[in-house]
Amino acid sequence: MKSLVIYDSFYGNTEQIARSVASAIGSGAEVCRATEISPSKLLTFDLVIFGSPTQGGRPTKPLQELIKNLPTLKGIKVASFDTRFSNPIVKIFGFAADRIAASLTQKGGQLLAPPTWFFVETEKGPLKEGELERAAAWAQELIK
Repeated sequence: MKSLVIYDSFYGNTEQIARSVASAIGSGAEVCRATEISPSKLLTFDLVIFGSPTQGGRPTKPLQELIKNLPTLKGIKVASFDTRFSNPIVKIFGFAADRIAASLTQKGGQLLAPPTWFFVETEKGPLKEGELERAAAWAQELIK
């Protein structure tokens, strides 16, 4: 299965998760920052995973723009994740992974799993212990 993990990251935490996911998928899964890929190239993949930090309850602007400009994803399997920290105020706004998943399914993508998340210690990180391993396990479940 030809796979791509697209991410955006402010402090490197989401990028670490994206790389862990791609590594766990194996067989040449590609990793790309949202600003470094054209929307039409996504159509050459069987599975595309999107990840973003949660910023004001949403994915980052570059990831939002990429998704907005995507062509129809009919026949492409998709998944989404975000990085977040435990803060009661953040829960009021919602989370990026849910919004990403909703946008991808509106574009015709076939959602493989519910949106997931990975925790950081504070807004800037680092990732909580065990999150990279959890990301790898999640990726393995996606490709089963």
